Amino acid sequence: MGKTFALPERLETEDIKALRRRLGMTQKEFAELMQVSKATVVHWENSEKPLTGPVILAVKMLREMPNLVDDLSIPKQRMPLRLYYYYKDFLCTLIDVEDRTMRVQIKNYTKYVQYRAFGNNTEPTYEDYQAFLESRCFPRSRDKVKLELAHLGLPFYDPLMIVEKTEGRMAEDDFRLIVERRH
Repeated sequence: MGKTFALPERLETEDIKALRRRLGMTQKEFAELMQVSKATVVHWENSEKPLTGPVILAVKMLREMPNLVDDLSIPKQRMPLRLYYYYKDFLCTLIDVEDRTMRVQIKNYTKYVQYRAFGNNTEPTYEDYQAFLESRCFPRSRDKVKLELAHLGLPFYDPLMIVEKTEGRMAEDDFRLIVERRH
């Protein structure tokens, strides 16, 4: 016999409405969180039939851990530079940087330290950030570094520019960085 789980077999549409309201979300925001269309949320809330499927587990988790919404939300970008540090397709760390004032703020999206951009360090300095960037590039001392830079179309060694061109990808791992500049 297979495993059974302490989940209801179905969910009433009013349960979806009540949860969404409790979380203070619009239908559109709730749809984005659940990674479905707004039309799906409208259907969930207005269906004459009880709901079944994966939505039941998601609703249970959100009822018991409403802080999950804040934990998963991506804050509005307030600094000129934002880097998204991924392991495969999973966002691990969000890094906001202001070079002029040398400020760095991060938000980790995983509890696993080995997947975080700065490991256990939750308040990296600007120097930590620079060292991290350089760790995602080929070394300055690499033989024929000028040829590598020319191949990338870069005039000089700058870790941020290299990361923008290469996504900070290294041959030996599945991490990558996406750079976003606020204009």
